[in-house]
Amino acid sequence: MEKELVSLSPSEWRVMEALWTGPKTLMELVRILGDSAGWAKSTVTTMVRRMEEKGLVTHEQPDRAKIFYPTVSREVAAAAETDSLLRRAYHGSLGLLVNTFAERKNLSQKDIDDLYAVLRKAEERRL
Repeated sequence: MEKELVSLSPSEWRVMEALWTGPKTLMELVRILGDSAGWAKSTVTTMVRRMEEKGLVTHEQPDRAKIFYPTVSREVAAAAETDSLLRRAYHGSLGLLVNTFAERKNLSQKDIDDLYAVLRKAEERRL
């Protein structure tokens, strides 16, 4: 089930990053998040339970262990995060966002070519 308006906290992003690579049992999540974030089993359990209540993850229980799955794709979450950043930091101006990246980051020729390709594709869709 895809969510249109998804807002993930930094901790929820950590859990989702683990699940976007494939379904995991709670103990697999505990190992991954213990290694990467230093979380205890109780922290992982609480996070997963809360995320399930929010509808961000779901589980199946074919045997003793629950297997957790994301209900939101990385693309949907990233798009919502991008929209939120655009509204909050750039007052909805895509031009300001792109300008900030162009001025603050030394864009390679490939970056510039990729941006032109995106703009050409957007222009073709408008015609």
